[in-house]
Amino acid sequence: MSVTDKKLPVETSTPSRKRKRRFLSPEKKFQLFLETQRAETPIGEILRREGLYSSDLARIQCKVKEGALEHLAVRPGPAKKMVPQQEYNHLKQEVQEKERVMAEMAVELAILRKKTNGGSWER
Repeated sequence: MSVTDKKLPVETSTPSRKRKRRFLSPEKKFQLFLETQRAETPIGEILRREGLYSSDLARIQCKVKEGALEHLAVRPGPAKKMVPQQEYNHLKQEVQEKERVMAEMAVELAILRKKTNGGSWER
């Protein structure tokens, strides 16, 4: 056995103290938001219990505010129908084609009227 064939024990490093990422449901985030808005329990205690940082709470509060403002900005009445861009382009082409055909028909009608003495069909 040569020196290169020997297997040396590999030191395993201690697992890092990195926190595992948690994904909270929207309902849980809103529940945390409401709980921190009440003055019953200190915010620090809630954050420790849930394993969150204050920056996480600030982000949740910002999202709640954005969602509330977006929802409150909606005006009453029927919602405007949005058409996908591809369908919009197709409809636009269709309208342009119909306008082109109508212009050709208008020219033909003008020519026919000239041939029939100003458009009078009776002679």
